[in-house]
Amino acid sequence: MKRFMLGLGFGVGMMAVAAMGPTTAWAHDAYDDSQSNPVRLLAYGVHPIGYALEWLVTRPIHFAVSSPQLERVFGHGPHEDAFTSDPYRPDDYDN
Repeated sequence: MKRFMLGLGFGVGMMAVAAMGPTTAWAHDAYDDSQSNPVRLLAYGVHPIGYALEWLVTRPIHFAVSSPQLERVFGHGPHEDAFTSDPYRPDDYDN
């Protein structure tokens, strides 16, 4: 009898936890058939790898070669400033 009561209490407790959970789930955006394309499904798996490689490999390399002391050695030229509307003029940076 004691075992039955413990099982019953556990079952009722689990039902109470399930009942207190969220009642509706919402997607972040609308689903359409383009998300079921096999290439898109493959991209969902490959994208995190590319993102990690960008941040762990290419950005540190760019940081190293774009330092003012090493720009000439690696042939790196400055780019336009993303935070202004000034156009990039390569003649302004030639010494």
